[in-house]
Amino acid sequence: MSLRYLFLLLFLGTESLSGQTDLEKYNIQWTTQSKNAAESMPLGGKDIGLNVWVEDNDILFYMAQSGSFDENNTLLKQGRIRLRLSPNPLKDNFSQLLRLKTGDILIRGGKKGQETEIKLWVDVYSSVINIHVNGVQKIESEVFYESWRFEDLFPKGRENNMNSWKWAPPTTVVTKADRFEVAPSFFYFYHHNLPTTAFDTVVEQQQLIAYKDSLVNPLKERISGGVLALRNLTFKDTGFGKYQNTAFKYWRFDSKSARSNRFQISLFNAQDSLAGWKSTVTQRVQNPTTKLAQSKTLTWWADFWNRSHIKINYEKDESDLGFRIGRNYQLFRYMLACNAYGEYPTKFNGGLFTYDPVFVDSSYTFTPDFRNWGGGTFTAQNQRLVYWPMLRSGDLDMMPAQFEFYNRLLTNAELRTKIYWGHRGASFTEQLENFGLPNPAEYGWKRPANFDAGIEYNAWLEYQWDNVLEFCYMILKYHGYQRQDILQYIPLIESSLTFFDEHYQYLANRRGRKALDEKGKLIIYPGTAAETYKMAYNPNSTLAGLRRVASELSQLPETLLSTERKEFWKKFLDRLPEISFREINGTALIAPAIVWERMNNTESPQLYPVFPWDMFGVGRDSLTIAKNTYLLDPDVQKFRSHVGWRQHNIFAARLGLIDEAKDLLSKKLEDSGRRFPAFWGPGFDWVPDHNWGGSGMIGLQEMLMQEVGDEVYVLPTWPKEWNVDFKLHGMDNNILEGAWKENEFIRLEMKNRTKKIIK
Repeated sequence: MSLRYLFLLLFLGTESLSGQTDLEKYNIQWTTQSKNAAESMPLGGKDIGLNVWVEDNDILFYMAQSGSFDENNTLLKQGRIRLRLSPNPLKDNFSQLLRLKTGDILIRGGKKGQETEIKLWVDVYSSVINIHVNGVQKIESEVFYESWRFEDLFPKGRENNMNSWKWAPPTTVVTKADRFEVAPSFFYFYHHNLPTTAFDTVVEQQQLIAYKDSLVNPLKERISGGVLALRNLTFKDTGFGKYQNTAFKYWRFDSKSARSNRFQISLFNAQDSLAGWKSTVTQRVQNPTTKLAQSKTLTWWADFWNRSHIKINYEKDESDLGFRIGRNYQLFRYMLACNAYGEYPTKFNGGLFTYDPVFVDSSYTFTPDFRNWGGGTFTAQNQRLVYWPMLRSGDLDMMPAQFEFYNRLLTNAELRTKIYWGHRGASFTEQLENFGLPNPAEYGWKRPANFDAGIEYNAWLEYQWDNVLEFCYMILKYHGYQRQDILQYIPLIESSLTFFDEHYQYLANRRGRKALDEKGKLIIYPGTAAETYKMAYNPNSTLAGLRRVASELSQLPETLLSTERKEFWKKFLDRLPEISFREINGTALIAPAIVWERMNNTESPQLYPVFPWDMFGVGRDSLTIAKNTYLLDPDVQKFRSHVGWRQHNIFAARLGLIDEAKDLLSKKLEDSGRRFPAFWGPGFDWVPDHNWGGSGMIGLQEMLMQEVGDEVYVLPTWPKEWNVDFKLHGMDNNILEGAWKENEFIRLEMKNRTKKIIK
């Protein structure tokens, strides 16, 4: 179809006819029980994630909550619940149904006329897990709380990949036992961190002990756990068992025989006294769940689904590839919503939905707490892919957890810079602990005596501090989409840019007499283009990020940034080198950098000016050179893949390469091969692989909608044989809705303002 301009009228006050809340066909229903925890369904809300499955007629679920870090910086599960009914209805006519629209799971069973339904849901306003048992006949319920941390554990070898120690623990690692209390009305289970934690060890390792009291420490006195309300339950006994490879202790509680029963569990973690923690966690379950609480949660999910959607070939069924891609997009977006309001961001390496690691790798006979690449360690290259798609999906309320992660660590990052190098600016490393310092294993325990104390002694991560720029740009986009207030984040953005300005002048002065090159430009050396092109001179991924963030910063309204500061950043832009190019077989391509010493990984940062930095692509004069880079750069083609954090599907979408984008998307968002279709991975990380799902979401969104200045490109990279119904968000409060069917638009609407559309 040739390009033509279409000016759309404003549509106000009415919902579209797209039926965006019609998600029934995307619900997941199983009519056979699961073999093990790997065949679980995700359930959650606010900051809680549950893996729910039925095995041998018992209902089980793991419990996880954002921010539940122990002294080793493992992100702990909060135990496992087992519900056993008698007489057990699940032996007959079994079904387990995840209902997306209402955010709950229904488990049903029983002979005709004797049916029982068990409903599980999480209150999105109070972090309370609710279990409702309703039957035709009276049923007794046994509730088991099961814990593998009933005694001290001693993780060794690869098992320490779940914490901050990884392959280099400085001493014997101990996971201290949890504590358990049966009280008249409540059963408490919690982990109370020891006085000395990973924070203390890392601060000493990185020569910051004199500044320890000035650093943010999220592990000190942290208590994580929860309470089971005993309103309808009586404590019976304790005992021991084994699930897969892991021994556990259980606490069993019985209910009276009844047609209806309600059970509640509240999870909570905080840096608090034990008395304060108990007071907070019990307040949430003091009273039975009200209809109002249920109604508010249902309203939250309805509003969530009304924000946006992408439905492909919805008139078909799961035998169709396009249908499965659309369904899996919605399933993964649902998984992200389960940690909508967590204290900490959704982790790239499993989120809140990891399970027994033996089902990922049979040699990993570890506890259910295990995940690869750490629990309190946040890898920026991976985390970014989890949060970028929330802009287009309109889920801006879910993004502050990621922004606050950096903002609360700003003081630590600035202090680190001042101590090591004596200048200003925040230095955030790639493998970043939740207290703002490099991961100790990546920092290196066996370092040369004269090695710069501010640099990680690591071939992959040295000099890599530009990834914070993506989150700075994300914050600026967050403002641009719906005019969200970002005043509290301006110091973070300015400090992140200041680091590059001052640090690379500092390094130049150490090498010679001049801080700038002969053209008056900064010299970004030593730099790194992602983890791949190392010891690079003016890496383009870094330059593109600096240019984009500084440019956007200089255009903010004066309510956010003064004229004086905006002028400063305009001058900083003038000090930045231009993007560099290279020739291969006579064709100009975007270069990774001017030169580099070696390659360490398999990323394609020469295309980062395409995504995330919005400098090359559809609707821009630069499209041809970017396409040539994608198609002709031998490294890009060698590394081209859909697996894990690889983002070639996004590049292809941004460059209008329809066949490439469709092929990579089809592999990226195809069924995972596990019982739950969106439990992808492990890829390079773990299961479920959230940066796999996030990169898939981004690529699909970009195939449908791209913005260049005041223009919106609709279906710029869309395979026309796929029918699609979509609602996506753009800059300046624009909401684009459309339906493409049988090779033509049957509806296209732009809400909130007139915008130039190119289709």
